[in-house]
Amino acid sequence: MGKFIPVSEPWLTGKELEYVQDAIKSTFISSEGKYIEEFERKFASYIGRKFGVACSSGTNALILALRALEIEKGSEVILPSFTIISCALAVIYNDLIPVFVDSDMKTWNMNPDEIERKITSKTKAILMVHTYGFPCDVDRIVEIAQKYNLYIVEDFAEAIGSEYKGVKCGNFGIISCTSFYANKLITTGEGGMCLTDDERLAEKMKRLRNLAFIPEKRFFHYELGFNFRMTNIQAAIGLAQIENIEQRIKKKIFIGESYSKLLKPLEDEGVISLPPQDPQHKNTFWMYGVLLKNRITADEIMKKLYERGIQTRPFFYPLHLQPAFERFSWFKRENLSISEYLGKYGFYLPSGLTLDEEKIRFVAESLIDILKK
Repeated sequence: MGKFIPVSEPWLTGKELEYVQDAIKSTFISSEGKYIEEFERKFASYIGRKFGVACSSGTNALILALRALEIEKGSEVILPSFTIISCALAVIYNDLIPVFVDSDMKTWNMNPDEIERKITSKTKAILMVHTYGFPCDVDRIVEIAQKYNLYIVEDFAEAIGSEYKGVKCGNFGIISCTSFYANKLITTGEGGMCLTDDERLAEKMKRLRNLAFIPEKRFFHYELGFNFRMTNIQAAIGLAQIENIEQRIKKKIFIGESYSKLLKPLEDEGVISLPPQDPQHKNTFWMYGVLLKNRITADEIMKKLYERGIQTRPFFYPLHLQPAFERFSWFKRENLSISEYLGKYGFYLPSGLTLDEEKIRFVAESLIDILKK
């Protein structure tokens, strides 16, 4: 194997080191320090929300959001089957019941019609997840939530910078959550954030992430909290990254559009489907997905690409098929055919911000060559 192209690499532009060194020199290297509040403020402001609550991961952001809403135990939360397991874990760890819905083949996002079909008297929230950079059908999901008086918790970890009808993702939940894992548009290594316009919820989440300490009396607790704090060092990295976020978005879109241009002939021939696009919305192509249509499984093609030095990742394995959930009384076998198809025949190409035109072309031409043999 000659050159190796990883599926993603963080793009560190220089100020990360400067800010981290400053944080270290300040001796505030744990969960206090100027960078945490500054990062919370700037990220929330960029998205268009009033309050940001930084925490230790995107998974923990979701757990924190659902806990802050104080949903009655045993209630149901509707979420897509085609997403990462973190979403279901956040529901389960709050003693709630995940109800999985199928996806829309055109958008790869949760199908609003399926959401409405799954609503019962126990349903209390919808966990709306934007997949691979393309926004959900927000209007329809909001309409359903309002009709049935349900909370929307938004997961926009894969859609930082994406827009639905000109409005940034991250604006559509009573609490909106994201991740700053190393493969995200903005990274802090590990980390996440909850955004909200509700000051009471923001203060509650800040308290809960910090072991539910109260300012009046240290080590005295009225409720059970978590250690979900972000460190000042992590926030320093995030602050440096948000300072050039528009450049990051521009580069992501360039990568996605370059792949689409090179791979369009395969789509025209009916061999693959390319990521969804809609002129009303902005897709930031968090990961550039390819869906095979010739019944060759993703695993077969991924193996051949790896032999050429190209790392890829499969699409999500559907949550309704996860063995880890079989022990729960709420588990039931369902036929969510779109999610299953996406999980079997979809994968994503290298999509990191360090890609250049030469690497993009090499990946695309390699895929074309493999699929035409």
